Amino acid sequence: MFKKIIGMTAASVFALGLTACSSGEDQSNKPLGEQVDHQIVGIDPGAGLMKITTEKVLPEYNLDKWEVVEGSGAAMTAALAKAYKKKEPIIITGWSPHWMFSKFDLKYLEDPKGVYGGEEDVHTIARLGLKENKPSAYQTLDQFNWKPADIEDVMLLIDDGKDPEEAAEQWIKEHKDVVSKWTEGVDSVNKEKLKLLYVAWDDVIASTNVIGKVLESIGYDVELVQVDAGPMWAGISDGSGDAIVGAWLPTTHADYYAKYKGKFEDLGSNLHGTKLGLVVPSYMEIDSIEDLKK
Repeated sequence: MFKKIIGMTAASVFALGLTACSSGEDQSNKPLGEQVDHQIVGIDPGAGLMKITTEKVLPEYNLDKWEVVEGSGAAMTAALAKAYKKKEPIIITGWSPHWMFSKFDLKYLEDPKGVYGGEEDVHTIARLGLKENKPSAYQTLDQFNWKPADIEDVMLLIDDGKDPEEAAEQWIKEHKDVVSKWTEGVDSVNKEKLKLLYVAWDDVIASTNVIGKVLESIGYDVELVQVDAGPMWAGISDGSGDAIVGAWLPTTHADYYAKYKGKFEDLGSNLHGTKLGLVVPSYMEIDSIEDLKK
């Protein structure tokens, strides 16, 4: 069985009420900034996406009046769903892969200055010594690789109401050809303990549950521990955790990667084609981050 420990430092969900929703007056003729109270709906404060947005994007585009509201991934998507249902304006910090792009008609705002960078990869990071004392886990993690469409399938199952474990089991059952490549040549073990650390991002929840179930299938007693990004990287670096499969590089987790370099092993990309940026519903007549200055 999975053992799931919810980290005490995880960001709490907040309730966001947009000005346009609550004032009872027509806001459509006002500048966009006034319509949304100059707020960008963000996620947990420890996320690299939040740091890039607040420390680089806002200054680079001279968005002095704007602020990024801290919360969580769940709170962000809840605010998006509420605004989308009423076709009200909203701006969020977004990333791909994410189930919200399948559920809602969304678009990234153009980033002409390239502050968010190009496509990123999601890497698997292991503690030092994992290859020597847990070779089967190391080999499976090293061979773990899938596509954005794969992870989005799992994320959609979870969003539709399935428990992450159940969603992972269903996806594995339906994609045995993919999973068999991850366990090819791997020897089974007998209830060896293994601890995977993860942050509460929808994509990382999906990927961690899937690889956790696969590792269970070869005999590991897998413990999933949810923490914030900082403790996640610290845990791998000090050996209290065995591995993570949700390291966004080279941008999102760049600071942690640099801080702990030499204290972990980077097994490389397990997913290519991620993206970061500001996201809005397609019904909004705005196309670029630069338009926020108007």
